[in-house]
Amino acid sequence: MAEDKSIEGFAGSDPVHARSEVAGVVKWFDPIKGFGFVVTEAGGPDILLHVNVLRNFGQSSVADGAGICLLVQETDRGVQAVEVTAIHPPEGGSPARLPDVNGLDSDTLHAVPLEPARVKWFDKAKGFGFANVFGKPEDVFVHIEILRQSGLSDLQPGEALALRVIDGSRGKMAGEVQAWETVLSKSSDTQHD
Repeated sequence: MAEDKSIEGFAGSDPVHARSEVAGVVKWFDPIKGFGFVVTEAGGPDILLHVNVLRNFGQSSVADGAGICLLVQETDRGVQAVEVTAIHPPEGGSPARLPDVNGLDSDTLHAVPLEPARVKWFDKAKGFGFANVFGKPEDVFVHIEILRQSGLSDLQPGEALALRVIDGSRGKMAGEVQAWETVLSKSSDTQHD
């Protein structure tokens, strides 16, 4: 029988069988560099999060401070994420300071259905971009503060999203943004209950 080389909750170095599920917080993530690090709630070594692992979850970015659940494995180079199973918005985030969203209560926003959409373009430096809801002609404004509340930090053209679209003072705007994969996971969980 092989020796168990557990390090603070992480299984041994066999890359096929040595996967553990952990929960943590995104320490930092840089989509330009293509990686970032996660710290676990139990402590231990930082976990490398590569952009390809994040893309397999359906996102190209994640906000610093966001909660994250991962399958990880120990390698010769340290502990690495091999799969993202959930992402949660950062806790204690301040509400968006957008006039169109300030007066909107949570129940009203959650009564608006999630709609499938694709990112048309997004400029992180400008702090906004636009998406298109499938089957609808108008663009939907997406503000970076709404992204941050959803645990995202950036969007790429063509990225699949789910939006709660509200009427803003200048047209349609996203009141909530979720990664499409997150919505599919929640839908699948609901159907199995």
